[in-house]
Amino acid sequence: MRSAVIAAGRRHSVGLRADGTVIAAGAGASGECRVKDWAHVVAVAAGNVHTASNTGRSHSVGLRADGTVIATGWNGDGQCDVASWRDVTFVAAGWRRTLGLTSNGTVLAAGRLREGACEVSQWREAVELACGDWHSVGLRADGTAVAVGNDRRGQCTVSTWRNITSIAAGYLHTVGLTADGHVVAVGDRSTGALNVSTWRDVVAVAAGSYHTVGVTAAGRVVAVGSSDFGQCDVADWREVVAVAAGSTHTLGLRADGTVLAAGNNQHGQCDITGWNTIRLPH
Repeated sequence: MRSAVIAAGRRHSVGLRADGTVIAAGAGASGECRVKDWAHVVAVAAGNVHTASNTGRSHSVGLRADGTVIATGWNGDGQCDVASWRDVTFVAAGWRRTLGLTSNGTVLAAGRLREGACEVSQWREAVELACGDWHSVGLRADGTAVAVGNDRRGQCTVSTWRNITSIAAGYLHTVGLTADGHVVAVGDRSTGALNVSTWRDVVAVAAGSYHTVGVTAAGRVVAVGSSDFGQCDVADWREVVAVAAGSTHTLGLRADGTVLAAGNNQHGQCDITGWNTIRLPH
């Protein structure tokens, strides 16, 4: 399980510095970029929202070293009401929703209830979490996966997956990384975001609204799906150790702690110049 050190939302980006502070870029109309006072953070998450004219408000989440959680931004459904959480080891954020993994493998949820994506209280032995817009995915210790929420495009049909080591969730699709470096994907096929069957030697994955990104063991980056804003223009990236996929932009963390960005920069979400001390994943 890799804790996220970079995260991408609908109109903003978040990065975790090596000293435990957090930096953000992009639109902050809902307060999602108000992270300058955060400290002792060990992981970050950004509430992703699919690309649509009536969407955009988001939130940011930070996991502290002591197992507590902090959140800022849009709180219309209580997705930022995480101050009481304790003993958390991993966080994930989706549209109007925040999930927290506890040290005993159970999962906490805050936020929108309507689609069932917060119905995670029965999950056990979870080791990683991912949030799409309307669905939530959990990776179990035995390499299997579970999903709840909206399944209208089959994005929750993960029960047959085996030997999974990491997961990612987009708007209407879900991605799984296998122990042998292959990638599996389910959900909406219309954008090409599921075209990952030929990928090899992958060590990390991320899912945006309509695109999927992977990092290879050689530090190269691959991407498929919608690239109408250039979010898949990552073929020339090198020495990358982690990626994050927003609605229409992609971030890559290099081994030297600097960050690359591609895609939609309408709101400044790709203005990551000066991000040069980002913590490396471990």
